[in-house]
Amino acid sequence: MKISIERATLLRAVAQAQSVVERRNTIPILANVLIEAEGDTVTFRATDLDIEVLDKANAQVERAGGTTVSAVTLHEIVRKLPDGALVSLDEDSASGRLTVSAGRSTFSLTTLPKEDFPIMASSEYGTNFSAKAQDLRRLFDKSKFAISTEETRYYLNGVYMHVATSEEGQVLRCVATDGHRLARIDAALPAGAAEMSGVIVPRKTVGELRKLLDEDDMDIAVSVSETKVRFATPDITLTSKVIDGTFPDYTRVIPQGNTRKLEVDASDFAKAVDRVATVSSERSRAVKLQLEEDRLILSVNAPDSGAAEEELAVAYGDEKLEIGFNAKYLLEIASQVDRENAVFLFNSSGDPTLMREGTDTSAVYVVMPMRV
Repeated sequence: MKISIERATLLRAVAQAQSVVERRNTIPILANVLIEAEGDTVTFRATDLDIEVLDKANAQVERAGGTTVSAVTLHEIVRKLPDGALVSLDEDSASGRLTVSAGRSTFSLTTLPKEDFPIMASSEYGTNFSAKAQDLRRLFDKSKFAISTEETRYYLNGVYMHVATSEEGQVLRCVATDGHRLARIDAALPAGAAEMSGVIVPRKTVGELRKLLDEDDMDIAVSVSETKVRFATPDITLTSKVIDGTFPDYTRVIPQGNTRKLEVDASDFAKAVDRVATVSSERSRAVKLQLEEDRLILSVNAPDSGAAEEELAVAYGDEKLEIGFNAKYLLEIASQVDRENAVFLFNSSGDPTLMREGTDTSAVYVVMPMRV
């Protein structure tokens, strides 16, 4: 195999590949990226056996063929090459080496045979539909903060993507929860998605998928089976196993009868929480909210480090309430608000609190209170 390719094109492809491979590998081939060239196209494929990414790029192919080489090493080399460089990749199968050259720089890398590289078995996808990149970006960006990191509750280690019924009819919904907070985000149901079975998209896949979703108008082809999910643009295909488990009935924890309503400027609220939390002990990071008519007092009392208090003008007309929250959870939820106002709906100091963005009901967040 011998190809010439622009540095920027090569960097984009190997950056995606090296982020998929696991740093610590007991199987050496899994640290490699499979490079295959034919016609005027070169493909880069990387996998950790749970996720596979395939990136296509245009190149001048002098000699077709394929090989595998360390994804991390190749990425580091290409990253350090000068902008605008034309990079040549020349594989010598006799010596088992890949020569990477650009300008006056030459690198010789060891390779492993492409025949040893594991290709993820293609699945029969029962549902195929197309969704706008910006819709998928919103669904996953706004829900991923609530993904659980507790390995024992593995079925919470991802975002549950499924078809649900809302007040507006059927929607494509993403839900994530760790038992302390929950995010439920809806988008218009794309044509062809109605029969989709719900799947739990793993945390790492959600992170890799984010790299495909930067261009607002791009259409993403989504394919779903019981065991796999695939997201594809014309150049990049991301295939992932889904988490084999049952996502809990999240509708039971979304409070319906919360009537005490607080309306506050989301940005001012987040900054105030951040300021008063400065003195709290890392362990609990508890912030107390005292609600009175059109007043909110945020306070932290940490016996070992000090105390802080801040008052905000808010819209609140119900009876007085004192309630405590983990500052980190409040900040993460407040930072999801795109609109000016955040609306909190309380019941009592011991019940879950609901938060939404202004009058928009397509994004709903739940946070459990803390004793303060």
